[in-house]
Amino acid sequence: MCGRYTLSIPVAALEERFHAVLSREFLTPTYNAAPSQVLPAILNAHPHEITVSAWGFVPEWADERPDVKPLINARAETVATKPTFRQAFRTKRCLVLADGFYEWKGAGKGKVPYRIALKNGEPFAFAGIWSTVHDTSGRPYTTFAIITTDANERVAQIHNRMPVILHARDEATWLNPRCAPEAAQALLVPYPADLLTLYEVSTKVNAPAYNTPDVLQPVAPAQRPSGNE
Repeated sequence: MCGRYTLSIPVAALEERFHAVLSREFLTPTYNAAPSQVLPAILNAHPHEITVSAWGFVPEWADERPDVKPLINARAETVATKPTFRQAFRTKRCLVLADGFYEWKGAGKGKVPYRIALKNGEPFAFAGIWSTVHDTSGRPYTTFAIITTDANERVAQIHNRMPVILHARDEATWLNPRCAPEAAQALLVPYPADLLTLYEVSTKVNAPAYNTPDVLQPVAPAQRPSGNE
């Protein structure tokens, strides 16, 4: 799964990397992005614009149904066929912008957090799907889910799932509305392990409200704070 990630690079660098402009929003760095937050994405409806959407996908057929729980992830194996996701997979794909993500490894009775990023330190995009729904006042807003797949051999040391990281060369294909579902499905594979780095971070990241740069720093086991901060 993917339940936390980071995006800490300057806006200008983000725009240059994704050939898209942040025209209507104000972005601040996030070192601990969490579900329900409003976060940057590129929707296939506006492939040259960076916008923000709520992390927690609600299918459009469930709009204004409070009993439908927002979903933060969609499995690559079933995203094309599961009723909750299949229409969005065909017509509403997006790039979820990031420069790292967190996973937790079981350790005795607790869990140890790790950050995973590209070895070259560059930002990247998760494969995502999006929808437009309405709040209680009837105002429209967009939501998204991150697609996950089997972990590669490096991430599998920590967790059996990982988010789908798209190669930069495949991002335009993912966003292309003329891309056949079969071609889009073929992109949903584990990112090469040799292009990733991972390291242990502080358990301070366990708290979604903790969102400061120090959470990105590696820690040695002896430096772990005691307890579950």
